[in-house]
Amino acid sequence: MLIRAVILAAGASRRAGTQKLLADFRGRRMIEYAIEAATAWRPLVVAGSSVADALGTTEGITVIRNALPERGMSYSLKLADAQVPKEAWLMLLLGDKPLVTEVIIRALCRSLQGADLVYPLHPQTGVPGHPVFFSPAARAKIAALDDGDTIQRIRDDAGLVRRPVAVIEEGAYFDVDAL
Repeated sequence: MLIRAVILAAGASRRAGTQKLLADFRGRRMIEYAIEAATAWRPLVVAGSSVADALGTTEGITVIRNALPERGMSYSLKLADAQVPKEAWLMLLLGDKPLVTEVIIRALCRSLQGADLVYPLHPQTGVPGHPVFFSPAARAKIAALDDGDTIQRIRDDAGLVRRPVAVIEEGAYFDVDAL
């Protein structure tokens, strides 16, 4: 099964007042955590200009410049989707989720067979997390997302076989914006 990682990193970080993905988080730039977690899946990083410039020619990744980040997450996802072979699963990570680990990713990978959409779900709170995996069938719905849409529209699509996976690790749910 072919899986390709996509890291969305085009947001302007307006609430943070500075580009948070380049800010220090526990001794490293925040974006480096998502890249490290997804290294085995040759990540595509969809980035705005400041993050793309900072990543430069970082080994092991492909940077896709999003010149229109104001169009939102769905636009960035469409840019990445166009670069991934249609038969591949797309693993979506967010650049501002630094506690997602390869261990969490591998646990979710074990649940892909027979599903269209796989994502962590906290067993006590029922909160969905990241990363989110899209089968080729789920990816076909990405093109229909409007600018500004979130992936929730696809995640909640009753026509897809959704597989929430109980994951207790904090990294699947941790949000730096809540700090």
